[in-house]
Amino acid sequence: MGVAALAAMAVLAAGLVLNVLASGEAVPADRAVASAAGPTSPNALRFVGSETCITCHQDAGAAWHPSQHAHAMAHATADTVLGDFDDATFDYFGTTTRFFKKDGKFYVETDGPDGALETFEVEYTFGLDPLQQYLIEFADGRVQALTIAWDSRPKTQGGQRWFHLYPNEKIGHDDPLHWTKLNQNWNFMCAECHSTGVAKSYDPATKRYDTTWKEITVGCEACHGEGSAHVAWAKEAGAGSPADKALGLLARFDERSGVTWSLDPETKQPKRSAPPMSVRKEVEMCGRCHARRGIISEAFVPGRPLSDSHQVGLIARGLYQPDGQMLDEVYNYGSFKQSKMFAAGVTCSDCHDPHSAKLRAPGGEVCLQCHASSYKEPGHTHHDGADAPTCVSCHMPAREFMVIDTRHDHGFRVPRPDLSVTLGVDNACTDCHADRPAKWAAAAIEDWYGPERKGYQSFGPAFHAAWTGASNAAALLAAVAEDEAAPSFVRASALEELTAYPSARTAGTVRAGLSDRDPLIRLAALDHLETASGAQLWPLVSPLLDDPVRGVRAKAGFLLAGTPAGDLSEGDRARLDAAEKAFVAAQILNADRPESQSLLARYYLRKGEPDQAEAAYKTALELSPHFTPAAVNLADLYRAKGRDGDGVAVLREALRLSPNDGGLHHALGLALVRLKEPDEAVTELGRAAELEPDRVRYLYVYAVGLDSVGKRGEAIAALKSGLDRHPDNREILTALVNYAQQDGDLSAALAYAQRLAKADPANQNVKQLIEALTKRVMEKQRAQ
Repeated sequence: MGVAALAAMAVLAAGLVLNVLASGEAVPADRAVASAAGPTSPNALRFVGSETCITCHQDAGAAWHPSQHAHAMAHATADTVLGDFDDATFDYFGTTTRFFKKDGKFYVETDGPDGALETFEVEYTFGLDPLQQYLIEFADGRVQALTIAWDSRPKTQGGQRWFHLYPNEKIGHDDPLHWTKLNQNWNFMCAECHSTGVAKSYDPATKRYDTTWKEITVGCEACHGEGSAHVAWAKEAGAGSPADKALGLLARFDERSGVTWSLDPETKQPKRSAPPMSVRKEVEMCGRCHARRGIISEAFVPGRPLSDSHQVGLIARGLYQPDGQMLDEVYNYGSFKQSKMFAAGVTCSDCHDPHSAKLRAPGGEVCLQCHASSYKEPGHTHHDGADAPTCVSCHMPAREFMVIDTRHDHGFRVPRPDLSVTLGVDNACTDCHADRPAKWAAAAIEDWYGPERKGYQSFGPAFHAAWTGASNAAALLAAVAEDEAAPSFVRASALEELTAYPSARTAGTVRAGLSDRDPLIRLAALDHLETASGAQLWPLVSPLLDDPVRGVRAKAGFLLAGTPAGDLSEGDRARLDAAEKAFVAAQILNADRPESQSLLARYYLRKGEPDQAEAAYKTALELSPHFTPAAVNLADLYRAKGRDGDGVAVLREALRLSPNDGGLHHALGLALVRLKEPDEAVTELGRAAELEPDRVRYLYVYAVGLDSVGKRGEAIAALKSGLDRHPDNREILTALVNYAQQDGDLSAALAYAQRLAKADPANQNVKQLIEALTKRVMEKQRAQ
């Protein structure tokens, strides 16, 4: 998932400290990056190690030592390895893996990179509970995570056994999910969040890693940043020093200091004594690892917005459900930022002790720190007895990841089985009452609480419409993106989805998003501008070359790359150069990933350097032949060069490895059309539509292809079948109107046009078409 860059994070000059958050709010000096007693910039700070911190902070150290953070990674020793290495075996789709010890070291005999059995030494343990993985180091510096893991739960809970992370599908040595392949690579996938002060150090020329850390596990400075200035402050700072308030820390997580919660007499809900900041230090800090995100810079500074050093995954198909519930492994940050709890000012450490990571009170009792105790009574829950659900059961439904790792959704939403009926999303009610349908649960909720459905997250219909090709998707998404009362995380996600719906309204929403307080919204707005012309781009994007968040600056640099130097002043040229370097630096940091190589290729194309773009796409495919977007884009580059034959060869090779990728079949079909091979082209286009029925565009192009080879009847049949899944889709209905007219079936054309009018009531052209068709139908009837 890469994008974006590097740059300075804070300015300290002559004791004057200025730190501007992404929200545009100036931060008081006592909350800023300050260290008059120590180094004067983050780059000059040093890691001192957790044990140095614990010398003074003994209570925090005592809580941290047994925690998951403290055991995130360790050298493999008799004290750290939990798994059974006493010549234990595990069978997986015909491969028998053996775990054993020799000379005090731990080994595994399993299928290696070519599928043959090999013996590997286990160098590190990874994690603690409920599972522990094991890491193998290769000669090129790669460290890979075995996908056979140890279930560390007690036997009574089904633990104390070896298990595979993909138990129901055979992951062979040629699969990108095999433990020796790119997607199980510790250096990129895992290291930053399981160790402290990680430098990946990948050399794209030699294809080797020299990854290092300052502390092998997640220590104090993983969250608080380099501690040398704080140690200096503790030793040397005198009374009245400017460092007294900042304590030599990069950030003080003091957002809970002096804050109280009380029940609002009108809403009967907890209310924070002080309004929360729009971008909060603690949530952004925890989000560094507890978010679905990609790293764009290793120069992370606590207290800064996450978008300064990472690209955050927004609500998107495959990651979240339409109403924002987690679907894939998205962790907690994105879910929490959708929640009413976040909007009210709740922060991570209101519920979790930051050093032990344990709840501040057991189970639902943590909720009752702020909420009235009546919420646990049958009058609210409508359940009674020992097995009655808790707050967590209903408002934080759990899902299993990595087979046995239970994660709770941090959206804190009210149960909405009615949305399960209309949108097909999960709901907490039928999690327990699995034998009952969602309609039954929705009726019960209505009976208990009345017909009005409450809930802070009201955006589900918009994303559902977008992901199902509904005709009202653009309007619903725009309404969410423009709603300042909606969570910024959701608004950014809606704005991102709107890239598929260009319009005058979308343009206005994008323009407003470029100056929004939240960097996620600014980034989403920038995503709309990749196809804009240079003349349009500069006035829109150039102000963001000075954005306080590096991710925004870097994306602005990418968009403006290729702007003729002669059109810019010396100052503007310097600003753009810095932003472009920031973008390129982010991709070089992740040069071991095909996604970043593809982003580099797109950058080179904007610079007018197609040969370098071609080389970058080829590198992407060398890193991962299964990374199909690179194949599709390389084929498109060959199209632009008049080399469709080479593009077809690239797509055929990609299909050999990924035969069920609809995008590849679609791209190949289009290339074959250009090569005047219509029959095979239509076959490929049809396969794309079959593999990805939710991609309406694939179906539409397939139908056009069928018609072009004289198979209009089949084209109409395909479009009609698409109406079953997408009853209001304008492309399908428009095509059916046109084909019916061409066939002389005016009644059918009129019927489809009337459906189109219902789907797009504001379209004056459709109204005129209906009038014309109605007149022609009546004339035909009179003539008969």
